Amino acid sequence: MAGAEAERSAGGFASGNGRIEATEIDIATKIAGRVETIEVGEGDFVQPGQVLAAMDTDVLQAQLREAEAELQRAVIGVETAQSQVSQREAEKTAAEASVAQREAELDAAQKRLARSEELVPKGATSVQVLDDRRAAFEGAKAAVAAAKAQVAAAEAAIGLAKSQIISARAAVDATRATIERIKADIDDSTLRAPREARVQYRVAEPGEVLAAGGAVLNLVVLTDVYMTIFLPTIDAGRVQLGAEARIVLDAAPQYVIPAKVSFVADVAQFTPKTVETAEERLKLMFRVKARIDPTLLKKHIRDVKTGLPGVAYIRLDPEIPWPDDLQIRLPE
Repeated sequence: MAGAEAERSAGGFASGNGRIEATEIDIATKIAGRVETIEVGEGDFVQPGQVLAAMDTDVLQAQLREAEAELQRAVIGVETAQSQVSQREAEKTAAEASVAQREAELDAAQKRLARSEELVPKGATSVQVLDDRRAAFEGAKAAVAAAKAQVAAAEAAIGLAKSQIISARAAVDATRATIERIKADIDDSTLRAPREARVQYRVAEPGEVLAAGGAVLNLVVLTDVYMTIFLPTIDAGRVQLGAEARIVLDAAPQYVIPAKVSFVADVAQFTPKTVETAEERLKLMFRVKARIDPTLLKKHIRDVKTGLPGVAYIRLDPEIPWPDDLQIRLPE
């Protein structure tokens, strides 16, 4: 033991006191509502996807039925708009036929007028007939213009009807999106375990009304366990990410748990009031995490407990072997 302590004091290792910690997850509501059921108790182990709790969805179900009815109405709106386009296109076809008829009448009136204009100087027809045919020609021209105006009006009506189709289809898409959102909210009202974990606390109970984001359960992920320690500048500057570590718990000093450094703070966590001398700078303390292998944790998952105090040892020089008292020793 004396030799091991000498090695540590010579700078081959660094150590610090800490407590076993684990990643915690709050199982919370996405939207405000009433807790309907909670399926697990404190201390229960849960698996990914397991149902943990359910929120009341009566209001959401009513909103879903309302949105589905609105979707039916929007679909009918699209069909109505499409029939309007068909009707307006038929009106345009009729107007174009009317234009053709009026143009034929105009052509006939123009020919009659031309013959009358040739015959009047010869005395073969009266001036009255010429005047009548000139009036008929002008009337035919006006009829053609009116028929073309009807075609233009029909084209405008088609454009309006087509825009109504676009609007109706947009209403269908918007309503479908609303249905999908409501269904997603209903699905999210069933709270499931995101990871393998243990229930640490029941924060709420059935019947309680929670705001959006209100916690129902607190889970602790026992495959993501670490010890946080604080090291002075002189040691923290030599710690490498991935460096080997050993953890010895006060409650079980006979075991030595292997770990690896997963985090070294890039700024000091606490400092003296003034830092002016080299000696004071050495007092700056940096946070370091020693994380236990998840495979090892899974093997002993029912023995893992958070909050236990202990000491973490970190090897600063990979060339120096671990002393005998820090060789890995695990429960069977």
